[in-house]
Amino acid sequence: MSRSLRIDAVLVQAVIAGALSFAHLHDLAAAAGQTGWKAWAYPVSVDLLLVAVWRRLRTERSKLAWFWFLIALVASLGANIATAGLLDLDHVPDWLRILVAGWPALAFLGGTLLAHQPADSTPEPQSEPRTAPVIDRPETPVPAPEITAPEPAPALPKAAPAVPPALVDHARKVAAEHRTRTGTAIDTATLRVRLGVPEDLAGAIAAQLA
Repeated sequence: MSRSLRIDAVLVQAVIAGALSFAHLHDLAAAAGQTGWKAWAYPVSVDLLLVAVWRRLRTERSKLAWFWFLIALVASLGANIATAGLLDLDHVPDWLRILVAGWPALAFLGGTLLAHQPADSTPEPQSEPRTAPVIDRPETPVPAPEITAPEPAPALPKAAPAVPPALVDHARKVAAEHRTRTGTAIDTATLRVRLGVPEDLAGAIAAQLA
């Protein structure tokens, strides 16, 4: 079956369903006491509410649109069921008369809310601008400064140790005895050994003997 034939069949089915539902709503309104043109206004009101719901659902799947869609569906489906022999149209109950009488105000409220409620205008989160990846490049190594060891300070000359006068007199005796025995002056090493003193002290004594 071609696409055009399928579309025609759907349209015919929609026309039949709409006509039957339109007639059932008219019959129910007339049975509830709405005579004349008022009975024909009820199915028009239900269909207009369905159109308003359909227009809202095309742009936004809101809970409000689905709520009024269920209200209009119950009104249309309820009229079809009520007029199928389950309800005595000659003796319509009072609660149904109240629902039929209050329907115009209810339908007007639903249509107004659907037409004037602002759509959800929550802005979509903007993606952050892409930036070029930062490539870590090895930096040119900076040569460390050469650390030179400080030159050692020149050694200060050692001060000559103080020589007690008694030790100098004793050294003179030792030097005289060495000259008498050997015929030569006593040297510092021999003087240090004979006196039993450190080398620096022996040198200081020998300087005083010279």
